[in-house]
Amino acid sequence: MEIYSTEEQQAEAIKRFFRENGVALAVGIIAGLGGLYGWKAYNQHQITSAENASDSFTQLVDSGAVLDKAETFIKDNNESSYSTLVAFVAAKEAVEKNDLDAASEKLNWIITHEKNTELKATAATRLARVHLAQKQYEQALATLNSTLPESFAATVAELKGDVFAAQGDKDQARSQYQAAADKGGLENNPLLQIKLDDLAQTSPAA
Repeated sequence: MEIYSTEEQQAEAIKRFFRENGVALAVGIIAGLGGLYGWKAYNQHQITSAENASDSFTQLVDSGAVLDKAETFIKDNNESSYSTLVAFVAAKEAVEKNDLDAASEKLNWIITHEKNTELKATAATRLARVHLAQKQYEQALATLNSTLPESFAATVAELKGDVFAAQGDKDQARSQYQAAADKGGLENNPLLQIKLDDLAQTSPAA
């Protein structure tokens, strides 16, 4: 690096730098500022969109007609996380109304469009329960056999046990319930122990 011994030499060097690089520097500054303002505008747009989606979500929930209006909300806010939340609420409302086809549709939408693996897995396990209620056992197992996070392993195994139990396959059901227990499924879930006890093999009388 060149070292300047006097203030005059330093001043001349600075002038020479601007003569040689002034245009490029100015363009760079302008482009940088443009990018900065563009980024700020983009962020503001994102904030405004999120606020609008939040307000719309609140109004929708307060209306008490989430299921009826969910499709329109999701269409208008399909890039917002609120669309996934509305789909979950709508699916729950559909189950309560015994409209299992509508529940299945909303949960499938989440699985297809949501990027968060935990939310996708939550939708998948709920969809499996809907299939089970519809006695669509093969579809339930197919949904549960999809790639889901390890944190859902106990839930998946228990649901598979429910499917096999509904089909009358006690051995497979017991095996899956035990797998669920081995994966920590008994924690805060006394119902799993009841399922295991109901299927416990009785020893033949001596």
